[in-house]
Amino acid sequence: MPITVLVVDDQELMRMGLKMVLGAHPDIEVIGEAANGAGAVSRAAELRPDVVLMDVRMPVVDGVTATARIVEAGHGCRVLVMTTFDLDEHALGALRAGASGFLLKDTPPEDLISAIRSVAAGDAVVSPKVTKRLLDRLIAEDPARMRDPGVLDVLTAREREVLEQIAAGRSNAEIAEQLYLSEATVKTHVGRVLTKLGLRDRVQAVVLAYETGLVRPGG
Repeated sequence: MPITVLVVDDQELMRMGLKMVLGAHPDIEVIGEAANGAGAVSRAAELRPDVVLMDVRMPVVDGVTATARIVEAGHGCRVLVMTTFDLDEHALGALRAGASGFLLKDTPPEDLISAIRSVAAGDAVVSPKVTKRLLDRLIAEDPARMRDPGVLDVLTAREREVLEQIAAGRSNAEIAEQLYLSEATVKTHVGRVLTKLGLRDRVQAVVLAYETGLVRPGG
């Protein structure tokens, strides 16, 4: 079965371009489109796509709000946000709302296709290192973004170490080398961290690590 995609953007030319790019791949099928967040929410509920390709800056209802509503609805749709620049506060808001990652709108077509396939398979497509740079700036500018560090009390000491390593943007192999563990053990710890904290993926783990002060901007 092809990966079904809902394309959401307030610019018709952008929607047309995306549909042409995606339509050239037999394993991806664009099953609908919407021009704003309100349309995205209703179309996602109606069509139940595998992936929603979501613009963040739109009239009526923005992409962050739409992402939150789609995720909360529990239809199983995964949201991939597209933005015009990488230090976009709206992109961070979308990650908090449950998006599986974000891409720049000038991403090469082959990278876009790869990202859609990855998201459909349950992975996050934002590099934690890119997210780290975004968080470095935003949290340094606005300390009010911090959250109660008590939410991390459910983790063991080792799991907190693993979360710190995830927040540094390290892969499982790199974490294994840093902590003198096997990759299989690291994978188990990562899974437990995500489950205990109710997180969808590693990118949301990076966000939480910053917001609770486990890691600091510039650290």
